[in-house]
Amino acid sequence: MDLESVRTFVAVADAGQFQVAAADLSITQQAVSKRIAALERDLGVRLFIRTARGARLTIDGQAFLPHARELLRVAERADASVRPGRRALRVDVVNRRIVTAGLLQDFYRMHPEIELDVVTLDADVEGAIAAVEAGTIDVTFHAVPPRQHLPDVINTAGVIDEPHQLLIGPRHPLANARAVTPGQLAGHRIWMPGLDARGEVAAYYDELATAFGVTIDVVGPVFGNEALLDEIADSSDLGTLVGEGSRYLWPDSYDLRRIPIRNPTPVYPLSLIWRDDNPHPALVELRRYLDSRRTDSPDANVWRPKWEQRAAPRP
Repeated sequence: MDLESVRTFVAVADAGQFQVAAADLSITQQAVSKRIAALERDLGVRLFIRTARGARLTIDGQAFLPHARELLRVAERADASVRPGRRALRVDVVNRRIVTAGLLQDFYRMHPEIELDVVTLDADVEGAIAAVEAGTIDVTFHAVPPRQHLPDVINTAGVIDEPHQLLIGPRHPLANARAVTPGQLAGHRIWMPGLDARGEVAAYYDELATAFGVTIDVVGPVFGNEALLDEIADSSDLGTLVGEGSRYLWPDSYDLRRIPIRNPTPVYPLSLIWRDDNPHPALVELRRYLDSRRTDSPDANVWRPKWEQRAAPRP
């Protein structure tokens, strides 16, 4: 069914005259008549009765009118869903608890007029890049090792250096420390059940553990963050690593401690990943905002993985 003919039908029904509808649509009255005739042939019914006072809907025309309006609304929504600037910017924040989700929320507070579709893909950097390339998402945040293959249309830029903290309960030997060094973590059990055994996250923690002699225990079923926090709060030897910008809530009775790690401070490098040819105007605003928020670590002595790629965006 030709949508222009449907749009013309609605215009005539609203105006009550072919001539007025032609003026509203900026076409000739002859073009209006041809479109209506074509629609009537397609439907096999008469839609209007011409009278001295204009055009009056037939019974079939009255029955078709609400469906015609809905067809136009659906077409408008379909157009808006893919047209840059009229659809939401689809952003993969990876995990709604980590720093990327917080930054995106701050961005939205500054730009409430920008519509966002916030998602969390269950994918490593390779899968996330494939999703950006395919257009499933507009942007994502991941660490990008230099060995990572990047299609020609994909661009990346470092946007976040996320310092790590030690999260422990009140009975842990380090509970009263104002800060700890990575070396002090050696001999303590860092529990991260469910940590992926492959991908850029696993590579980061493998290198961190090797560099400082830290034992990272990934054994055990995953019952969720709340269960993990409950176990740590009641333990004298368990701890875990969390990003400085990660958001966790727990009961006051847990008395959990977030302790900075310094000399050096381990940081996890996150890059923004997007398509070069993505014309969405909100993407430009997001990149500008992330650039404005990018700051060097307050600690001069930081540790980054050797595979970190500080990619400069292509112009």
